[in-house]
Amino acid sequence: MTTAAAPARALSGAAFATLLLIALMMGANHVAARIAFNHGADVATAVVFRSLVTASVIVLILALQKVRPRFTARHRRMLPAIGLLVGVQSLCLYSAVARLPVALALLAFNTYPLWTALWAWLVYRQRPERSLVIAMPVILAGLALALDVLGAASGLGAGGQWARIGAGVGFALAAAATFGLALVVTQHEAADIHGAVRTATTMAMAGLVALVMVAGQGGFHLPQAAAGWGGLLALTFLYGTAFTIMFTVLPRLGVVGNSAIMNVEPVFALVLAWAVLGQAIAPVQVAGALVVVGAVMWLGMRKR
Repeated sequence: MTTAAAPARALSGAAFATLLLIALMMGANHVAARIAFNHGADVATAVVFRSLVTASVIVLILALQKVRPRFTARHRRMLPAIGLLVGVQSLCLYSAVARLPVALALLAFNTYPLWTALWAWLVYRQRPERSLVIAMPVILAGLALALDVLGAASGLGAGGQWARIGAGVGFALAAAATFGLALVVTQHEAADIHGAVRTATTMAMAGLVALVMVAGQGGFHLPQAAAGWGGLLALTFLYGTAFTIMFTVLPRLGVVGNSAIMNVEPVFALVLAWAVLGQAIAPVQVAGALVVVGAVMWLGMRKR
């Protein structure tokens, strides 16, 4: 998501429920992606389907609403860069989902507020807020517990655990880093563009990035079983529907932009992955997951 942050305001019951529904859909989208990957689909194929279908749906909504986008020279320079970053982020996050338990991949990705602050400081010389400095060690400690970095819960030891999760964690953190940079650039260079227009261009560019990868690997790698096709169609439907709700329903409910409530996505993914995929993690890892989610939600809900 590349919507710019909006001032916090009280949520109605309908808005709160809608935000939870979006978080549920986004979590379910990643579980569906893992099903597709388990049955022959590859990451680039999934990103192409998801991104281009979502972009097409949002363009249709914009056309029905008769929105006419106007781009400045700065927008024409920066929007492709933002789309490239989100394309890389999408490929990295799905690569993490393909290698890790879904909830753990999303938890590692949920470190993106830390990356956002780092990029804002490096690129625009903005000093991080005190609340972020306080939350940073809490998030990292919770993530260390969730990932079982010492291998205590798995019994593999640190070396064995990192041999098993290292690549997936690397992809998830790369996704967080690129997404954090995309958010910072969006806020400073493209925040004045209509949110749906910005997302449509971003999704289209992300789809093109994935298409280049598809071409480089010799074509689409499609699912080899009915369950895989179900996962691919489900992830496309869930992702596209979540974004459609975000830009059609939420504005009417008085909610603009992202909300911290949607950061419960890894919790939904944890439950769904256990129920659908049989993925389970140790109680100490669940505790670490809740620490990460709680700290990120606190950051999103704090008064500015």
